[in-house]
Amino acid sequence: MTAATILNRRAKREYEILDQYEAGVELTGSEVKSLRLGKANIGDAYADPRDDELWLINCHISEYSHASKDLQHSPIRPRKLLLHKKEIRKLNGSVQKKGLSLVVLKIFFNKKGMIKVQLGLGRGKKEYDKRADDKRKDWDRQKQRLLRVKD
Repeated sequence: MTAATILNRRAKREYEILDQYEAGVELTGSEVKSLRLGKANIGDAYADPRDDELWLINCHISEYSHASKDLQHSPIRPRKLLLHKKEIRKLNGSVQKKGLSLVVLKIFFNKKGMIKVQLGLGRGKKEYDKRADDKRKDWDRQKQRLLRVKD
């Protein structure tokens, strides 16, 4: 069985990603099984530093259908992210002082089968920045088409 990768495709449009971090996450068994099936939504998810800990907020992991009622998890609950204290303090300082955001870019399984969360330290884009990016991507696509036609 192949493990699913859950992407937040909206994040790179909404934020200018300055730095990326990879963190582990504390999960229950039914959450892991649900993630293996790709049953998660990270569109509105973000990381929140509190008291020298980092928490994953608004990450919706659907309930696992084959788990019993007493072993079932709550779909939207804060989940603890696992990073070194030094990294957490650095991220906390960036979020508080510089006004940056910690956005969840993707949730994936690494080579060892552990679930990891890729976080992006980003600054929100303005509407004109988004339009400029769209124009640049359009132009790049047109250039590729022109080069492909001439070959």
